[in-house]
Amino acid sequence: MKVVVIGHGMVGSRFADDLLRSHEGARVTVLGKEDHAPYNRVLLSSVVAGKTDSATLRLPWVESDRAQVLRGVEATQVNLAGRTVTDSRGIEHAWDRLVFATGSQARIPDIHGLANPRGLLPGVCVLKDLDDAQRILATLPRARRAVVLGAGVLGLEVATGLAARGLAVTVVHHSGRVMERQLGAAAAQIATGRLAQLGVEVVTHTSISAVTDRRGVLTGLSLTDGRTLPCDLLVMCAGTVPETTLARRAGLPCDRGIVVGPDLSSPADPHVHAIGDCAQPPEGGTGLVAQGWRQSTRLVAAMTGTSSDLVDEPTDLTNVVRVKAPGLDVVTMGLTGAVADTQREVRGEREVRTVRLSDPAIGRHVEVVVAHGLLVGATVIGDQQCATDLSAMYTRMLPVPRDPAHLIVRPLAGAARPRATSAAEMGDDDTVCQCNTVSKGRILQAVREGCTTAAEVSRQTRASTGCGDCAGLVGELVRSCARAAGQSPSSATHDVSQTNHQTGHQTGQNRVPALAGRSEG
Repeated sequence: MKVVVIGHGMVGSRFADDLLRSHEGARVTVLGKEDHAPYNRVLLSSVVAGKTDSATLRLPWVESDRAQVLRGVEATQVNLAGRTVTDSRGIEHAWDRLVFATGSQARIPDIHGLANPRGLLPGVCVLKDLDDAQRILATLPRARRAVVLGAGVLGLEVATGLAARGLAVTVVHHSGRVMERQLGAAAAQIATGRLAQLGVEVVTHTSISAVTDRRGVLTGLSLTDGRTLPCDLLVMCAGTVPETTLARRAGLPCDRGIVVGPDLSSPADPHVHAIGDCAQPPEGGTGLVAQGWRQSTRLVAAMTGTSSDLVDEPTDLTNVVRVKAPGLDVVTMGLTGAVADTQREVRGEREVRTVRLSDPAIGRHVEVVVAHGLLVGATVIGDQQCATDLSAMYTRMLPVPRDPAHLIVRPLAGAARPRATSAAEMGDDDTVCQCNTVSKGRILQAVREGCTTAAEVSRQTRASTGCGDCAGLVGELVRSCARAAGQSPSSATHDVSQTNHQTGHQTGQNRVPALAGRSEG
């Protein structure tokens, strides 16, 4: 089976690797537009903030004599009738199966003066790939005042990172509150107050109408409300657009993304598939890498004739979003903010209940949403322990107390066993890596099978290739195994590359039947 994968990012490289491991007859050609090995692009804001070295972003790549990985080679034409893909060198690649994993592109608003014939004006940047991050870093030495367009997750991470580097930062946002997709009014107010303490000013209900420059270099901005802002650096975090250009030219059905069915196949050709940010499945796209990884697993299972119990659910029930910003701790999961309010209005107070605790004085906000005896959503700002406990309850689908207020007043009291605080206290079935659903037992098995470092365990199990929160725990497990075997702990030094901080957790099937019909596109 000849398989051509268009895209060598986090999802495309994962799919190619998984298929080669599972299908001995598969021969895979991967066309990657970027001249880089696969890397964790969703930690790029940490690179901008100076928290992460770009060299640590590298992810495992395809290693097989049945694979041809072409980096810096772009797919330029798809011939569905002849089943070939032509690359930027003019070489044709035949396929039996074609997989689009082209991801998405940064959305660039129509702003007067934003670009010149050579591209974006010097000082104007987006943050979508490693080259973008390097351009921002190159601008920092001569920048004092920065503006970030967009107050979504990425925008807030970039803003706090730049502020931590000593820049005066203003966030410009079209909506009336930050992170309006995830946060309700009260939570957004708490987050905005915390941003102010970090030196980030938030300007809402406006956008950028024009940029001004001096000798071709950015000097300031004009806002749609008439105000002007001086700035040396503009980072646009205005969302993304699925990359569908090649699919559209080939005649494949596309809406916002490449339209695929539940089996991830195009309705125009069952041998053509799309996964990750470029795909538009029936349940909608989350924009989180975990959904692409799940789609990769499902597609590999379909191609190899094996079973997979992974079923993507409506996006508002499966998202776990973590904002990792210097000084700002925000975690949201499931039904949150205005979405929860809408569900409560539609279905009735008794079916969907929300309990909130806000304390602006200390920058803490905790909100839980309960339905049918389960935690179906939560928002936590400024309380890492509570976020960890509620996340565990949400992903493990544990029953909640009769009074949801107990989830806030006494997190998980009487509803779950005490949270393990170290590797030694964890049971083998306890999940170490939530992003990839890797248990302690699976990690120990990898060590027994010969893995001697955290990086080898990561390669074998995928643990810590998600948000990176579990990297320290993975290293601790490897070191404890080394000590138990009488080896030098130094041989198990933690060297796992840090990874995605916005992955979504996709757990279980039919999480809440009464709510499972809702989806977002």
